[in-house]
Amino acid sequence: MVRGILGKKLGMTRVFVDNGRWVDVTLLEAGPCTVVQRKTLEHDGYDAVQMGFGEMRESRCRKPQLGHFSKAGLAPKRTLREFRVEHDDPLEPGDEIRADIFAVGDHVDVSGTSKGKGFAGVIKRHGFKGGPGAHGSNFHRAPGSIGPSADPSRVFKGKRLPGRMGNERVTTKNLEVMNVDRDKNLLVVRGCVPGANGGLVEVRQSAAAAKKGAK
Repeated sequence: MVRGILGKKLGMTRVFVDNGRWVDVTLLEAGPCTVVQRKTLEHDGYDAVQMGFGEMRESRCRKPQLGHFSKAGLAPKRTLREFRVEHDDPLEPGDEIRADIFAVGDHVDVSGTSKGKGFAGVIKRHGFKGGPGAHGSNFHRAPGSIGPSADPSRVFKGKRLPGRMGNERVTTKNLEVMNVDRDKNLLVVRGCVPGANGGLVEVRQSAAAAKKGAK
């Protein structure tokens, strides 16, 4: 069975654990997702399933997209993503994948697009300390010297400078699954995940947990 699903971040709350303490958790609407295409080693060079999440009107689709969905006998989906599977995996177009592919106690990696914060300086973007805050220092939130002088007379690539912050793909790894509700398509994971409420997320089996289980 495929060990990944598409979903939507709903928000954060807290739950109480056995010892009476509460922990921060994130609620995810995980699926239901529909298999749109099955890719095979013989035909495509690798084994994977392409799954769709979220409904979309046909008027919003281009003709090649409509042909792609009609070939599978499905209504258009808003988002398509691929997940690798084993060669003997029985999934075929039209099969439904729900939140119960995960169980309480599993660990997952959650990927999403972080909140965009626009143009930011080095203190906000990189955590620089900054200069003295008193009058007359003329060095409060500036980055300071950014490179050598005569040799090599340039700024090295990768130098941390002001620039656009956020709005990039971020993965939070090894989050524990606290609860699974198949009927409500709800996945509760411990901790926070990237992105704003309502944003698309990809939930996959933790790479660390999979590697540990393979040993």
